[in-house]
Amino acid sequence: MADRMKFGLYGLHRDRNVDPGVLARRARLAEEAGFESLWVGDHIALPAGEGNPPRLEAMVALSFLAAVTSRVRLGVGLIVLPQRQPVLLAKQVTSLDVLSGGRLTVAVGAGYVEPELHAMGVSLAERGARTDEYLAAMRALWDGAPAFDGRFVSFSGVVQHPSPVQRPHPPIVVGGHSAAAYRRAVRHGNGWYGWGLDPDETGQTLRVLAETARAEGRPADLGELEITITPPGPPDLDTVRRYADVGVDRLIIELEGIDDDAVDGLIESVGEISGRL
Repeated sequence: MADRMKFGLYGLHRDRNVDPGVLARRARLAEEAGFESLWVGDHIALPAGEGNPPRLEAMVALSFLAAVTSRVRLGVGLIVLPQRQPVLLAKQVTSLDVLSGGRLTVAVGAGYVEPELHAMGVSLAERGARTDEYLAAMRALWDGAPAFDGRFVSFSGVVQHPSPVQRPHPPIVVGGHSAAAYRRAVRHGNGWYGWGLDPDETGQTLRVLAETARAEGRPADLGELEITITPPGPPDLDTVRRYADVGVDRLIIELEGIDDDAVDGLIESVGEISGRL
């Protein structure tokens, strides 16, 4: 139902927002406007050329956002999991969850930019296997397991303290539009994240996800899969209702392509839509 729709804002880690004053002001503006969450992406080193604006590193940006806000949830999405060291990332995620008072959500993906993956020491062919294994290793650390033995990561006789505020760990959202991503979301995710889909495309994809869940047997302890979508552009009220009708729980509004002078107005207008639902 439309009255359950949550709104997120994506992109405060890029472009002019890398200025700490602008970032803090817009984060607080979005929080006051009624946004449920603020999201940052994860690219560490992209190919040279156009389409590569200034951007802050995701975990550092979220730490800053945690310090300048008090209520809004904080999301990293999608973090390119195979290019991160999972023992370190598990500690970073826990630390952010603790410092934010349990406001963190982690969306993960396998990545697709081959030069970036290569620069981080990961082959494109291994990215799916690494994603699954790294997620398992991080969960082992959050559960207090002192050992993990995998193909890409192994440890023994070590634990991490403190534990995340959210137990057993912050919500894990799986992104991607491949069959492997759908299976990963069903088997391991609290939610699934789709990018650039209109309501009709979303409905078609959710039917595929439902078929995947029936085939895979979603674990009961994960509950219902929460659906997050970034629409192709800022939606109006009728479009928001169409997304809600097909089963979307959260819309994350993307700032890319929005003139900087229009960002504040966009934040306020989405807040007004949220208030009318």
